[in-house]
Amino acid sequence: MTGVTADGAGGPGPDRTVERLVATMTRAGLTLATAESLTGGGLAARVVDVPGASAVLRGGVVAYATDLKARLLGVDEELLSRRGAVDPDVALAMASGVRLLLGADVGVSTTGVAGPEPQDGVAPGTVYIAVDDGRGRPLVRRLELEGARDAVRSQTVAAALHLVLEVVDHA
Repeated sequence: MTGVTADGAGGPGPDRTVERLVATMTRAGLTLATAESLTGGGLAARVVDVPGASAVLRGGVVAYATDLKARLLGVDEELLSRRGAVDPDVALAMASGVRLLLGADVGVSTTGVAGPEPQDGVAPGTVYIAVDDGRGRPLVRRLELEGARDAVRSQTVAAALHLVLEVVDHA
């Protein structure tokens, strides 16, 4: 995924994904919880930029260190040791874990390598985003992003917002 701006727009004009997300979730009476690794709280921060976000965002967990993914979010330690933190099943476990931990309707997670160096043999720009709405239809998306560390992180936030909106639009 390339060509996504910090706001999630691929073209001219401002992208309103986060505003649409908050409005859609508010109308549906849905709440959101975030579990973030490489985005370091940027996803939750982007949501709270929107007036009325308090009706939607339950909270977030920044589990930057691998051991916190297990201790706080309930990610299986064996899975983490076998596959590492940058893995689709880890992303899904993070999303499910934060949804349950914070009592939200929807959990979203971000895990990946912002760069500039590889991590555990995983190339910079490799990212997994997962969304769990508790209805047995979890979604995990792998991204291969380009750019400097801050660009990878902002593109990840934008993609996560789009993915959550995709899920709640089809709920």
